[in-house]
Amino acid sequence: MTGICQGRVAIVTGAGRGLGREHALELARNGAKVVVNDLGTSLGGDGTSVGPAQEVVDIIRAAGGEAIANGADIADFQQAKQLVDQAIETFGRLDILVNNAGFVRDRMLVNAEEDEWDAVIRVHLKGHFAPLRHAAAYWRGEAKAGRMPAGRVINTSSGAGLQGSVGQAAYSAAKGGIASLTLVAAQELARYGVTVNAIAPSARTRMTEGPFADAMAAPGEGFDRMDPANVSPVVAWLASDDAADVTGRVIEVEGGRICLEEGWRHGPLRDAARRWQADEVGAIVRALVAEGVEPEPVYGA
Repeated sequence: MTGICQGRVAIVTGAGRGLGREHALELARNGAKVVVNDLGTSLGGDGTSVGPAQEVVDIIRAAGGEAIANGADIADFQQAKQLVDQAIETFGRLDILVNNAGFVRDRMLVNAEEDEWDAVIRVHLKGHFAPLRHAAAYWRGEAKAGRMPAGRVINTSSGAGLQGSVGQAAYSAAKGGIASLTLVAAQELARYGVTVNAIAPSARTRMTEGPFADAMAAPGEGFDRMDPANVSPVVAWLASDDAADVTGRVIEVEGGRICLEEGWRHGPLRDAARRWQADEVGAIVRALVAEGVEPEPVYGA
């Protein structure tokens, strides 16, 4: 198997099904050796099984590629370290980290339970931080030893995190946090030869099978635009040597559509060069809102 990731070593979290599965297969098709991580949980995060990860490994090996399965809980700090260590011990190095794992527990805000909030934030946000932290430590060590990495991190944000989504307060908060984490990590890790980007994919998976169940080919497209495999070539390119000049970006991918997201920017302002009086603020803020760009609609609004 040859391609733009030839000889590189990748970890893909949540790679037993959906988007992660397609990312692992695409990276392998492009020559990467892949650690297929999946806890094998239900959509709501219950239960465990090595089966989904092993199935992907078997497909990669049958096609002539190299892969191993991993069942670590990526939101457990020590298990995340063991995941990174396994990649290095098995294949001799680590070049690519694709943070993809997650699940949903959708609730309107007034009905949300504390344990549901904690679980979603844990698996998405901490589940990005923990593997990233250990991979970053490895790459820093390599750089200090004179072996400058060409590391690549591809995180997974969402339109819910960028524009918001009704009924998904925890998921939206976590995905927004991942976008911000991506910006910070890109700056901190650049000195070690590592790029950090995020994708915001739209695809039919277990988490989206309700909204996207009937979404197939749009007129003139001639292909299933909600197939998760459509997203993975962007991941493979971001993981390649060729992508060394792109970092700190969030890229939305849906079908054949690639969109560079533009996040928070400083907009209109007023500076009184003194402390504002409370009864002055309303007129100023309304003027700024009138001058600013209208926010994009929240999904489901």
